Amino acid sequence: MEKVYLELSEDNGSSHKFYEVIVDGNELTVRYGRIGTDGSKTSKVFQTLEAAQKEAIKKINSKKKKGYEDAIMGVRQKRTITRRLTVSTTSTAKKSPVLWKFNSGSGAFGIFVDNQYCWIGNQDGRVFKLTHSGEVVDQFQLPDGVKCIIGDQGWIYVGCDDGNVYDLTGKVPRLAYAINENVDIYWLDINDGLLAVSDADGQVTSINYEDEEQWSRSSKGSAGWMVRVDEDSRIYHGHSGGVACYNGIDGQEIWRQKTQGSVLFGWHMNDTALAGTGQGNLELFDRDGCRQLLMKADDSIYSCASSENNRYFFAGDSSSSIYCYDDEGTRLWKLATTCGSALSMQYHNEKLYIVTTSGYLTCIDASEVAINLAKEGTVPDVKSIAAPKKVAIVASDTVETVESISIQGTKLKCIKVDGKLRVRVISSGYHYDWNVQFPKNMRIENAEFLVDEIREVSAGGFYRVFGNIYRLN
Repeated sequence: MEKVYLELSEDNGSSHKFYEVIVDGNELTVRYGRIGTDGSKTSKVFQTLEAAQKEAIKKINSKKKKGYEDAIMGVRQKRTITRRLTVSTTSTAKKSPVLWKFNSGSGAFGIFVDNQYCWIGNQDGRVFKLTHSGEVVDQFQLPDGVKCIIGDQGWIYVGCDDGNVYDLTGKVPRLAYAINENVDIYWLDINDGLLAVSDADGQVTSINYEDEEQWSRSSKGSAGWMVRVDEDSRIYHGHSGGVACYNGIDGQEIWRQKTQGSVLFGWHMNDTALAGTGQGNLELFDRDGCRQLLMKADDSIYSCASSENNRYFFAGDSSSSIYCYDDEGTRLWKLATTCGSALSMQYHNEKLYIVTTSGYLTCIDASEVAINLAKEGTVPDVKSIAAPKKVAIVASDTVETVESISIQGTKLKCIKVDGKLRVRVISSGYHYDWNVQFPKNMRIENAEFLVDEIREVSAGGFYRVFGNIYRLN
């Protein structure tokens, strides 16, 4: 048997395909498609071996003329990684009231803050979990740089430059979603298990809880740095041409609006979408796509956020300044971050948390009293916190084997349903016909698992694992 395997990887990342030719006796088989899939297959029987070989050479030469090259199956070029080109200058504004700053050691995009913890992820793939006072309580080392950190009803998901989205609710990072190799990921967001991905080409893609692509749409622009998913599964997508809103289930466009400058960041709160642009504009759109406010900064806006009920809006620019506007769009203040430009931010309980070009997670007191003092030049003493020693990368399919009587939890079983491996609950009191969102790289037919907890999604219809996963003997 003779086999030739070719791959095509165009420089712009738009194509990543394979072409395989097999001659077995006088039978010629051709398999082709997108890398990461089984592709399509055709076979033809010739009268002689020589005739089959001649046709095979013809097909191979034709593909090589189109740019295909000899390759080894399974050894692919590393996915394209795009980092935002940032030019951070020093702010001339007065210092902001920084309470503490944590030095992660590398530029950081990833941030998430909830009632319990603050999370930061940097370009070295390090993820840290801190208290609101800056104490490090846990850390993870991922295989590649962190794009963003997403919170979804108690789950913490981290989008990584290796194309994977990891669940960090347990002791070990778990593979939750594996993004197609062709996609040069810019940003991610998730709500109730529905993942939205925006990329370099201006496409937005919807992926369900089983890590299955539902749809993909091309926008009227490129460089999609903004994607947000709301409680109604609407997806807000910001790119070089403006902001669009899609139905997250079927991909139908609901509305589209141009912005004054390319969108570099986006936020969603209370049925509104907030977009920061390269021309220094902060634009607020309502649920129907009508522009409600246009707020001006002095430089390109790298990040933005809003407070509860949209009482205040915040922006971080390319000159290491942060801004605050009221609900009528009036600028209230501009202050210096003191630690680089804010690449992402979040407001929580009168504190503004930012992650910066210098790799800091910084907590700023955004209360009225603290801000008024800062505008007069009075700021608190800053607590500086260094990162702990690095930990090793732990493979996402690492699993401890236990006896069912050794620990408490909910039992699951991996079974084949319509030709696909699915995970179902076998403990009593659950819907036995509902699927469980479960790492694909841990699925083994008929294997049983024990998990800390199973939670039903708010919309119903499937479960998600919360916490640790164990393999049952």
